[in-house]
Amino acid sequence: MKYLIVGAGFTGAVIAEQLSLKIDNRILVIDERNHIGGNCYTERDFETNVMVHKYGPHIFHTDNKQTWDYICRFCEMKPYVNRVKAFYKGKVYSLPINLHTINQFFGKTMSPTEANEFINSLADKSIEEPENFEEQALKFIGKDLYQAFFYGYTKKQWGCEPREIPASVLKRLPVRFNYDDNYYTDQYQGIPKDGYTAIFDKMLNAPNIEVELNKKFDSSWEMNQFDHIFYSGPIDEFFGYKYGRLSYRTVFFEKHYAVGDYQGNAVINYTDVEVPYTRIHEHKHFTPWENHKKTVYFNEFSRETELGDAPFYPKRLKDDLEKLKLYQQDAAKLKKISFVGRLGTYRYMDMKDVIEEAKTKVKKITESYD
Repeated sequence: MKYLIVGAGFTGAVIAEQLSLKIDNRILVIDERNHIGGNCYTERDFETNVMVHKYGPHIFHTDNKQTWDYICRFCEMKPYVNRVKAFYKGKVYSLPINLHTINQFFGKTMSPTEANEFINSLADKSIEEPENFEEQALKFIGKDLYQAFFYGYTKKQWGCEPREIPASVLKRLPVRFNYDDNYYTDQYQGIPKDGYTAIFDKMLNAPNIEVELNKKFDSSWEMNQFDHIFYSGPIDEFFGYKYGRLSYRTVFFEKHYAVGDYQGNAVINYTDVEVPYTRIHEHKHFTPWENHKKTVYFNEFSRETELGDAPFYPKRLKDDLEKLKLYQQDAAKLKKISFVGRLGTYRYMDMKDVIEEAKTKVKKITESYD
């Protein structure tokens, strides 16, 4: 069997690795970028030798032991706890909102029970069924915490008022009535000791896998030379934007150097709407097992995706979902092509989700050919 995989990020790499286990398969992986790894690509900064996550921070986390064991086949995963802070009105708070955040913000010393009752008293009881992001937040935490930690950050991140964003974006409200400031709740959490790129090197290092970089997929190619194609690029681009472009947010970074330690933490969110950037990440803190005299940090900005930009976050507004349905109907007619990954399915997906879905997709497709 001969397979084409479009995209050398986690989706494409996992699919290629799984297909390569059958030695008579032939796999071609292409990527329009000049490197493998997609948005998880890491590299050493020339000035500081700090391992930098080029497209923004990635912390691997999962509750699925099989997924954890799978990724650990390709790297030494070092334990890492992501402790995010928020800068608001000249003060630094702990995220997700927890008992420390609540007590500090309101100048109190409440117990877990007292804090729970207090927050419940602030909640907007008039909202029965939240119709948007803003109502979802107000229903559970009230106006003050919403304005401080959600409103400004969300407006900058998504480029619109939070009330224009579906309530489903805020699936669950990250509020804890204890002092736990671990950003994630998954059992397994870590960062690969040698960076993410080393993982992709190993995944794609099989004699029946060929990788071509700086090569963009062209739908006019002769498709019959492949038994199946896994396409992880934007689904609307594949169909020539015939129903219109799906909206995405993209991010860009301002790079800075300093001596020593700039902010004392890996990630600090800036939630004031007046501050143009959404957060600052200082990458030496993602590798606490390393020592560096100099530091490199990035101010992260968000904007609407324009022609030539890398799409990061699918907005999935009402108009987008209507277009998506049309693209999915066309995609369903193409029996030899699978649309996979974050861009191919127009969904936000964590690394764990990408890995699990990619493995499932390979199993389904290969079984259909057997």
